[in-house]
Amino acid sequence: MRIVLASLALALLSGCGLAPMYAGGGSGMVAQSLAAIEVAPIEGRAGWLVRSALEERLGAAGQANARYRMDVRLDDQLEGLAVLRDDTISRERRTLRARYQLVDLATGEILLDATDGSDAGIDVVSSEYAVIAAEQTALQNLSQDLAQRMVTRVALALREQGEAPQ
Repeated sequence: MRIVLASLALALLSGCGLAPMYAGGGSGMVAQSLAAIEVAPIEGRAGWLVRSALEERLGAAGQANARYRMDVRLDDQLEGLAVLRDDTISRERRTLRARYQLVDLATGEILLDATDGSDAGIDVVSSEYAVIAAEQTALQNLSQDLAQRMVTRVALALREQGEAPQ
């Protein structure tokens, strides 16, 4: 009886329409399309960190001739949240937001226009060095997280474009 139920469950699961995003591994359509994206320079330290993280993720499938360009604009904000009675800040929030576009280099068409972001809380302590180090670490972590979100969204858009009737 268990074998029959397991077989039935597998048959139903195969008909649900789910397909792996990176089917074919590094030689699959999505991976090759990601490898064909060049990332335009992004201003500032946060821009350098995000661009490096994007290039690392996009180039994971190898190198390909550029077919797409990703334009990114960042908004990096650091704000005080918790104010003590003596008007000192005890908690900060660092927010990193991106507006990005994926452009087809052959046609100039914008394939994706999206925004994404991430934020982190930072404790403000008595050591100024510790606070600066925490702010920089938060920026590095946010850059990695933001780049991952962006690559996932771009991969979905490229997969949908590849599935569309030509």
